[in-house]
Amino acid sequence: MTPMPPEISIIMGSDSDLPTMAAAIAVCEEFAIAPEVAIISAHRTPARMVAYAENAVERGIKVIIAGAGGAAHLPGMVAAITPLPVIGVPVKTSTLQGVDSLYSIVQMPGGIPVATVAIGNAKNAGLLAVQILASQRPELLEQVKAYRQRLKAAVIEKQARLDAIGVQQYLKERTDA
Repeated sequence: MTPMPPEISIIMGSDSDLPTMAAAIAVCEEFAIAPEVAIISAHRTPARMVAYAENAVERGIKVIIAGAGGAAHLPGMVAAITPLPVIGVPVKTSTLQGVDSLYSIVQMPGGIPVATVAIGNAKNAGLLAVQILASQRPELLEQVKAYRQRLKAAVIEKQARLDAIGVQQYLKERTDA
């Protein structure tokens, strides 16, 4: 059986963004989607970024997740080039804790949208990309529904544990873990 070409592209402006973006990669893997992963800088490799975004559709990509810190131009520039949905992940920075990245990504002009998740929340970017694919793939939609059921069950289980042992013991167990 020939493996499917990647449908989700996860790009970042620097290898220092990889620890953040690893959460999006993990989500893709959890749903058995092999992502395409690349380091592409909007500022240091602009021609590569343009070619990458221009050719994404032809490579079979359906959604692009772009993580960037600081000026964080990568998600917006890629969105300006490709007709595909782009999800921006603001990466936490040492200077402004990622607020600069968030503002840069979320303040796109009308007509060029970038879906934006919370600072550092590549996990939600991965889940959103999976849900976008699931809107056209019933088997993947069922996996998303099952994932949501697991989240619900975990909350109910935590509440049952809290009820059984009380607040102080629950807090102690969480601190000790």
